[in-house]
Amino acid sequence: MVTIRLSRGGAKKRPFYHIVVTDSRNARDGRYIERVGFFNPIAAGQEVRLNVQRERVDYWISKGAQTSVRVGKLLEEKSA
Repeated sequence: MVTIRLSRGGAKKRPFYHIVVTDSRNARDGRYIERVGFFNPIAAGQEVRLNVQRERVDYWISKGAQTSVRVGKLLEEKSA
């Protein structure tokens, strides 16, 4: 199954997540099909906290991709 989920990056104690489209069997930080955005939970000041290519996410959802719980909440936050 194709899943839209977070892939962790960044340094220790400073997380940074890429929002990726991947096969659900792949490792969390492993191979992915497409990167469709990022999420920076510790953004401060003028830094961008969430950036999503919404048209690509909608495309993958139309093809049957499922979002993880956290990505679903982030997409709701972005659209609100």
